Amino acid sequence: MEDPVETPVVVVGVDGSRLSLTAVRMAALEAGRHSRPLRVVHAFNWVADPSEPMPAEPRRPAEELLQHAIAVASQTRPEVPVSTALIEGPVITTLLRESGSAALLVIGDGGLTLNPDVPADSDATAVQIAARAGCSVLVVREDQPSPGPVMVGVDGSASSLCALDYAFDTATRRAAELVVVQVWDPDERTGEVPAEAAGQLAEAVAPWQRKYPSVSVRQEVRTGAPEAALLEEARRAEVVVVSARGDEPWRGMLGAVSQAMLYHSPAPVIVVRSSHGLYIQE
Repeated sequence: MEDPVETPVVVVGVDGSRLSLTAVRMAALEAGRHSRPLRVVHAFNWVADPSEPMPAEPRRPAEELLQHAIAVASQTRPEVPVSTALIEGPVITTLLRESGSAALLVIGDGGLTLNPDVPADSDATAVQIAARAGCSVLVVREDQPSPGPVMVGVDGSASSLCALDYAFDTATRRAAELVVVQVWDPDERTGEVPAEAAGQLAEAVAPWQRKYPSVSVRQEVRTGAPEAALLEEARRAEVVVVSARGDEPWRGMLGAVSQAMLYHSPAPVIVVRSSHGLYIQE
């Protein structure tokens, strides 16, 4: 007799901060929307301090943190099954390993939006995880977002079409409007949006509109820097959906647009992976 196939879980990383509890609430909401279990993970390293006495029960604060997270998740979506894991090891490595079998990984942004610049290479925990995770990653801001549209950027690449499908599904589950943004180079003669742009975007969106007929869709064609155009719409969004790489394979595992949204979008950002297996063992 074959073992039953387990439903992939939504994983959320916690550290006891206010931000991580917001992440727990959003993870519970996502788990409920997708009818998936929730797994709350806390990674720790015991570092002995010779100047301090060794606590009698060093695990107790971490266990209490997880119990608090369970209570927060249960208050948010009581029907969602919740499990916990207390894992000794580095945070990034632990969460990347968890992402290998997860449906979605939810993490706090670690204050990314406070950074005025988007560096070419970043050591920020959220950026490293979003770049290397084996599943899609939801990066949460300090406060839960207000109701609004789901926003997705597309560029015609295969990975952005995966993000478009994810965004339609997200809008369906949230009963929200979907805003699809595509940025073009301006027409060389007029400096305006090329005449064919709107038609090509509509053609790209059409198969998903047929697949998700209940979703109200607004299509926006812009010129200029893609990061700036998407950020303008992100200010009004409930959640932003981007592909991990777009059409820039030379950039490695995280594209310029997705990195810019991680740093500057005031709304939570979902970085979409088309498949598992991107985690690289350290």
